[in-house]
Amino acid sequence: MKQNLFEARHQAQWQGFAEHLQALEKGTRDAAAGEGFGHEYRRICQHLALARERGYSRHLVESLQQLAMRGHQQFYRHHNQSASGLLGFVVAGFPRRVRSEWRFVALAGLLFIAGLLGMGLLVYCVPELVYSVMSVEQVTDMQAMYKPDVSRLGRLAERASSEDWMMFGYYIMNNIGIAFQTFASGLLLGLGSLFFLLYNGLLIGAVAAHLTDIGSGQTFWPFVIGHGAFELTAIVLAGAAGLKLGWALLAPGRLSRGAALRVAAGHSVQLMGGVILMLLVAAFIEAYWSSMTWPAPWIKYLAGGLSWTLVAAWLLLSGRDRHATQ
Repeated sequence: MKQNLFEARHQAQWQGFAEHLQALEKGTRDAAAGEGFGHEYRRICQHLALARERGYSRHLVESLQQLAMRGHQQFYRHHNQSASGLLGFVVAGFPRRVRSEWRFVALAGLLFIAGLLGMGLLVYCVPELVYSVMSVEQVTDMQAMYKPDVSRLGRLAERASSEDWMMFGYYIMNNIGIAFQTFASGLLLGLGSLFFLLYNGLLIGAVAAHLTDIGSGQTFWPFVIGHGAFELTAIVLAGAAGLKLGWALLAPGRLSRGAALRVAAGHSVQLMGGVILMLLVAAFIEAYWSSMTWPAPWIKYLAGGLSWTLVAAWLLLSGRDRHATQ
């Protein structure tokens, strides 16, 4: 293709890209306004490669090269801004959202803890009650997972030799499944979230009390304390997100139920974004640290205490300075 035909065919695209660049460089357009920028940038790079390969004039090659260089700077600048936005959400945005929804978080936490402690005390006093929330097979499996002589804690015999990365994936799928179940069931006027918060509390309390009663507490408690700060807190927050959805349907205020639900969903999705992050961290700790048998229990208790302190400080204190992430 001759150069004059090549220029005539693509000149409008180059001019549009140059105007797009100018707007981004002046800051008059944000990343959302430039959704097609990546495609335009790749097309300019392709045209530059063609101009070089076909031996077009130096002026054309240099013009396209200038556009490509400016495009490269803007492309990666906005990618860095996206990464900065994610970091800002983790450091400040998510903790602020948790604190702003403290009523739902408090209600979810009370339900979960009440179920856990209440069932724990009942099973510890009347051991047979563990079978009211678990089958005989489930109890047997649970006992086998925390025997003092197991090679990996918290794993059944058939999974004991699994690679840590495989268990990491298993924990992610299992925990996120529970979280979304607790969250999404809030659409049932909040009753679903109430049920799953209470049920999970009852189940965990029964397991903890039963294993402690039969003498497996020496392996169970060092196992759960490490990742429990992230995992249990995340389940409570998922429940709070679901309760917010339910409340929007029950008490929409001056909005229609649909509008109130859309507003509540925007806030709840932010909570769930942080919940997923916390469950990823919990799964990593559970697969690569909690299951290990070589650390002494006091080391695991120390590490677990530190993780609980960090989670509490993060959610209660982080992001209080509005300029921290700007």
